[in-house]
Amino acid sequence: MSIKDYEFWFLVGTQHLYGEEIFADINFHAQEISKCLSDNLPCKVVAKPCVKTSGEILSVIEQANNCPECAGVITWMHTFSPSKMWIAGLNALNKPYLHLNTQYNRDIPWDTIDMDFMNLNQSAHGDREHGYIHARMRKKVKVAAGYWQDKAFQDKIGIWMRAAVGAAESRKLRVLRISDNMRNVAVTDGDKIEAQIKLGWQVDHYGVGDIIKYVDAVTEDEIDAQMAEYDKYYDTDTDNIDAVRYQAREEVAVKKFLDENGFGAFHTNFEDLQGLKQLPGLAAQDLMRQGYGFGAEGDWKVAAMTRVMKLMAEGMDGGTAFMEDYTYHFEPGNEMLMGSHMLEVCPTIAQTKPKIQVHPLGIGDREDPARLVFKAQTGNAIVVTLVDMGDRLRMIVNDVECKEQVNDMPKLPVASVLWKSLPCLQTSAEAWIYAGGAHHSVLSYSLTAAHMRDFAEIMGIEFLHINKDTEINSFKKELFYNDVAYKLGM
Repeated sequence: MSIKDYEFWFLVGTQHLYGEEIFADINFHAQEISKCLSDNLPCKVVAKPCVKTSGEILSVIEQANNCPECAGVITWMHTFSPSKMWIAGLNALNKPYLHLNTQYNRDIPWDTIDMDFMNLNQSAHGDREHGYIHARMRKKVKVAAGYWQDKAFQDKIGIWMRAAVGAAESRKLRVLRISDNMRNVAVTDGDKIEAQIKLGWQVDHYGVGDIIKYVDAVTEDEIDAQMAEYDKYYDTDTDNIDAVRYQAREEVAVKKFLDENGFGAFHTNFEDLQGLKQLPGLAAQDLMRQGYGFGAEGDWKVAAMTRVMKLMAEGMDGGTAFMEDYTYHFEPGNEMLMGSHMLEVCPTIAQTKPKIQVHPLGIGDREDPARLVFKAQTGNAIVVTLVDMGDRLRMIVNDVECKEQVNDMPKLPVASVLWKSLPCLQTSAEAWIYAGGAHHSVLSYSLTAAHMRDFAEIMGIEFLHINKDTEINSFKKELFYNDVAYKLGM
């Protein structure tokens, strides 16, 4: 589903105490607010008739649970809605949950305010009553306070919406493992059962031979059509067209296998290519351009995160790509990190039109693979990794500033990005290593740490943020406190 296919149900609380004549006004206000939010946010907000009893609340929440287009529920207490009425509904709710603390009028109408006005407009204390019950029930909830027409308020809701859509897509995601992960590597592996329980990912292994059957069945016409697609997006900068055509063959085969079996992400492993003539390079890169998730060397976690983050970022500027920490630049006062991979970096982050080139690859023991070569765009971004800590999944996010890469690398023909890690390379690297962060990650110019924090909270996983304010001793304390909290089951 596209992000625009999702909707969020707007449930407005009230009660019978003040007479039924107020319900029409409440529903009118809810419709007006939902239209304004729908016009300014990634997804449609659908206002439901105001809810006045425990039975009505439970009924609409059960409908939301069973509606595949509903990615989450937004509540607002227009008047005082006694929170005991919400217990059954909130107990049943299994969708992401946002509590709006707003009111229909921006300003107090000093000259006309009376008790009738107060009976109708009680968000200031009605939402606090509602806040008590979700706090008492320990519900996972996002609270957004402010005026509904303010951009900052709307932006906060939009960030949560994208996280909620990411959660919905995460719970449907199937990840294709082509072979296993790289031998003796720990961080790319993990508990696939726990990942399915917490994140919804169904991670399934298929042998390389299953893919080779599809590769062998690709026709010359299908290859020609894929080559025409390459011409739309890339400049061909090689005379070895046969190598490019073989990547096209691999891409057609892998895409067909993904689509026929309902996979949204996949990984490869250069140690296990069997009868494949090339490690998929250009093929993997172009599939990422289309929105599929990818991970190298058997990294199914980063493949899944790439897919989820691409879906969360749909319609936003920038790009999102599989990434690896490649090498450091320790020039005093200008410390940076270069991210890259031997082949598979998504072209959505390219500064200019990528070039298709063919070069030797020192590992894999196969023919020289075709790949896209480019320098990445500049701008603010985040680097995200997900690691298995044994007793929990941990997401680590680092804010970075991607810089212009002025130097060429004639002997390292790869796609690459150069960034300054916040607060600085030394502190960010120390924090990343203390946290057990992987060398594989997802780089996104579109999303921010706020998106990923909301996603992690919805999914119930640990979240760590390395940013301009990070200080190592405080960060180590956060790691210690998190360990204690998870050991105590908090």
